[in-house]
Amino acid sequence: MATPINSIRKNVLTDEQITEQKLDSLKQLVSENDSAVQQILKLVGELDSIGALEAANKMLEAKEEVANIALGQLTSKPVTNMINNMMGAAGALASLDPAVTEKLVGGLMSGVDEANKAVAENDKISTFQLVRMMKDPDVNRAMNFGIHFLKGLGSNLK
Repeated sequence: MATPINSIRKNVLTDEQITEQKLDSLKQLVSENDSAVQQILKLVGELDSIGALEAANKMLEAKEEVANIALGQLTSKPVTNMINNMMGAAGALASLDPAVTEKLVGGLMSGVDEANKAVAENDKISTFQLVRMMKDPDVNRAMNFGIHFLKGLGSNLK
């Protein structure tokens, strides 16, 4: 019969053995990914040649000063106004129906094209032509939209 196990010996590695294992692991990793390592080294060389590495190192050394400057800029009145405006605009855009927005932008682009053609022709519109244009369904639809848009805008400006 076998003798019972009284103690367990744990294999403790020395610092030299741990270093050797790490080096072997690193050698294997580099040899398996030699193309990627070459690209990384080329990239780092390019960054060094244009001075980007030195700039990054200087920024890291002065990280507290850089953070204070960045925070000072972020908390300035114009930047906070811009952030608030962007959040308000994003909220307004999120509440709009995408189909309506697409239709409105398409109409806007078409209107700009028509306006550019009219400006290029440099024709003057008489009062009678203006009255006649109001009978055009497209012009009437745009005027109806514009009048109701102004009514809604005015009611919210109270």
